[in-house]
Amino acid sequence: MPEGPELHLASHFVNEACRGLVFGGCVEKSSVSRNPEVPFESSAYHISASARGKELRLTLSPLPGAQPPQEPLALIFRFGMSGSFQLAPADALPPHAHLRFYTAPPAPRLALCFVDIRRFGHWDPGGKWQPGRGPCVLLEYEQFRENVLRNLSDKAFDRPICEALLDQRFFNGIGNYLRAEILYRLRIPPFEKARTVLEALQHHRPSPEMTLSQKIRAKLQNPDLLELCHSVPKEVVQLGGKGYGPEHGEEDFAAFRAWLRCYGMPGMSSLRDRHGRTIWFQGDPGPLAPKGGKSRKKKSQETQLQPKEKLEDLPPPNKAPSRTPRARRHLPKKTAIQQPEGTSLQQDLKAPTVPEKGRRKGKQATTECHGPWKNKADNPSKGSETCVAC
Repeated sequence: MPEGPELHLASHFVNEACRGLVFGGCVEKSSVSRNPEVPFESSAYHISASARGKELRLTLSPLPGAQPPQEPLALIFRFGMSGSFQLAPADALPPHAHLRFYTAPPAPRLALCFVDIRRFGHWDPGGKWQPGRGPCVLLEYEQFRENVLRNLSDKAFDRPICEALLDQRFFNGIGNYLRAEILYRLRIPPFEKARTVLEALQHHRPSPEMTLSQKIRAKLQNPDLLELCHSVPKEVVQLGGKGYGPEHGEEDFAAFRAWLRCYGMPGMSSLRDRHGRTIWFQGDPGPLAPKGGKSRKKKSQETQLQPKEKLEDLPPPNKAPSRTPRARRHLPKKTAIQQPEGTSLQQDLKAPTVPEKGRRKGKQATTECHGPWKNKADNPSKGSETCVAC
């Protein structure tokens, strides 16, 4: 699911794809989207983008002389679990294109589309970053570090470090795969108390006798957790791809899959935190591990992931349909319904209940993100982290 690096890759894609294009007309919203209408119309405007943490700002800027006279409009996007941008021919829109910006005639019309298969993404006209989110781990490192160390008395740091890393008030841009990779590199148990891990950094100061090059070398050789919260997402951005490369398919994710060391990897263990999110790790889970939680190791056998799908974003496997007693009598003896072997990701998710004829429908399976799909749940201290914080 999109985290800080994916939002930054998306903003880079929008700026590259829309450079030199002139858009015109109204902004079109799909009939099934519950997001607000975008009150903007202009005969000629440009589109640009910027990202901050897990949010992306799209700016619509009318050109001089465009009609009707219109002030620039900014939209803030949160990608949910499957949001992305695509540029496509206007007569061949991609499925699930829930917001569309069309180029002006007479050139062949194109459409910049916000594509969201699961419809958990959200946009807000107004252009203001969501209040309460901390500084961006990628672009505002010094402010980010200061914000964390200044607020270690907050109750968020009473919790396991794996849960604190998802609190967007302090770690704006960190999500599920990033927290696993960061903790794994430092061999920090995911269920160690967050304050215990971070307090030591308050007093860590490089020797004043060290030269600047020595300080830089020391940071590179022995980075602390907050430094990795900056450098690890930066590595993902530098990989490129993730749905925005020239291949736009499975090969576009190859570099990212090769980069992963921990998240969903063979030999790694996994547990669910108190919000139901799966954390991957190696070794001891730590003193605050959930009681009764059973660590499951990732099997070495891997199934092929589909293009533009990431670990833990796949739907759960279908459960074989149940049969009535009458139908079972006609089954040959020793016949068994074979269940496909799922990936560890699929093993973490509950399969949906398929109702039998004449019975009430069962509840549908939930995804890793629990609770209402509201952006206020970005803050795990106030409830489960939803797709908006993912």
